Amino acid sequence: MSATTFLYLTQYGLMAEKHWREFRPKMVAQLETEGRLMEALWEAQETTLDEMETLTRTLEREQKLTPEQAQARAWELIREKYILLLPENPNG
Repeated sequence: MSATTFLYLTQYGLMAEKHWREFRPKMVAQLETEGRLMEALWEAQETTLDEMETLTRTLEREQKLTPEQAQARAWELIREKYILLLPENPNG
């Protein structure tokens, strides 16, 4: 990704940044040192959006959920993969 690319964060990217700064400060510090924090946030956001879209369609089709129900369920299943990461181990 070129340095001139503008990465726009949506609510998911902003949520990830807030969560990461609180619960993953070492990871954030490392990404900032490497100049990759914005890119990592954008990738987490875009991967979440892509997977949610696919899963939402699957849930609508296979479980006969409404679009709103399917999207809410998809968020529950995907959010901890990229956005709401588990806290870092304080001891290590």
